[in-house]
Amino acid sequence: MSELTPPQETLSGLIAAGMSVDLAKFIDTLSPSETARVIFRLTEAEQRSLFRLLSPEDAADVIEEMPESQAADLVEDMPTGQAAAIMGELSSDQLVDVLGEMNKNASRAILAKMDKDDAKEARMLLEYAKDCAGGLMISEFLAYQDDSTIQEVLDDLQANRSKYHDYHVQYFYVVDGAKKLVGVLRMNDLLFPERETRLAEVMISAPLHVSDKATLRELEEFFEEHQLFGVPVVNETQRLVGVVLPNAIEEAINKRKTKTFLRLSGIIGGEEFRTMPLFSRSRRRLAWLSMNIVLNIIAASVIAMYQDTLAAAITLAVFLPMVSDMSGCSGNQAVAVSMRELSLGLVRPGELIWVLAKEVRIGIINGLVLGVLLGGIAFLWKGNPWLGLVVGGALAANTLLSVMLGGLLPLLLKRVKLDPALVSSPLLTTVTDMCGFFFVLSFATALLPKLGGI
Repeated sequence: MSELTPPQETLSGLIAAGMSVDLAKFIDTLSPSETARVIFRLTEAEQRSLFRLLSPEDAADVIEEMPESQAADLVEDMPTGQAAAIMGELSSDQLVDVLGEMNKNASRAILAKMDKDDAKEARMLLEYAKDCAGGLMISEFLAYQDDSTIQEVLDDLQANRSKYHDYHVQYFYVVDGAKKLVGVLRMNDLLFPERETRLAEVMISAPLHVSDKATLRELEEFFEEHQLFGVPVVNETQRLVGVVLPNAIEEAINKRKTKTFLRLSGIIGGEEFRTMPLFSRSRRRLAWLSMNIVLNIIAASVIAMYQDTLAAAITLAVFLPMVSDMSGCSGNQAVAVSMRELSLGLVRPGELIWVLAKEVRIGIINGLVLGVLLGGIAFLWKGNPWLGLVVGGALAANTLLSVMLGGLLPLLLKRVKLDPALVSSPLLTTVTDMCGFFFVLSFATALLPKLGGI
């Protein structure tokens, strides 16, 4: 067992002593990353004791500083009543993020124990996709009817100052009797007018807003164009349902990049932490590795078909990985361009012919250039022009094929509702390996007498 770090030792001591006040104060001194690291290196018994000792408010503060998947694992292990009390103290966006990481039975049980209004709101937010405005918005905002006076708003703020203390308030929103967004107020709009002034007289009418179905890309473009502290979100009836903050967009973009990186690295099923159960981590990795072993067997079967040719011209073995690897790199470039254009909306999944026409031309040029380079190296090494023709021609043909396939794969996968980021890379690698081996060995078989057993 690894030696305890000073924060772990201190935290364990406070838990053992049952010092709840000192425990909360000590956790406040830790950074978010240090809090997550220390808590997850506690034993399960210490973790249970920790959250029993902390008040729901302090426990919620700890939960908010942790990655959602880690927080979800912790909350799932708590008694339902305790979990509901803690989750009720989370901000709406954090609550939905953690619930979304939990299994459905656990989340339903917690929602059943929560305050009815909070649970109803959480269920509404959970219906949205995670990367749209509805899934990213917060429901803690201040909205007043357009016929309210400045004095009434100030009285409400004073009466509910403890409740509103944790709200992220930069603007006040104005709605009509049907809760439809009609205006927005800045701070100074409440400070200087006469106290009996109606909000409708001082509000900014027809404020900027976004639909609750707005995509992450649309939200990113909105905040790039408008330097605002937040944007109101309306549903299809123009009713105000939430507010999206710029930092939520930045965080969502970073999460998407992280997930894409993990998928391309072979981690399937979301984030993996070494504190997760052993078999859960093993299952996530094996899902990718087992698929790859099947694909590699398919590629290796091509070599088995031409083993006599390979035995007669053993030098070809040197060039087989070069042809497949270089072609794979060319194909992955095309995959990256297609995925980027799909995410930006510059190309649609049905525009296969247009993409193919663009990639064929670059595939021909790059294939010829790379083929001449590798063929020239083969000729200079062995002094046999036919060897140069075999490997150079194979690389040129395989580059053209891989570029075409790389450009089309993300579009085709998108059309059949599969994740291009997850499937494109292993599928492209297998095809380029298989076709690269096939081109080299079939060309060599045709020209075997001229290769002279090199």
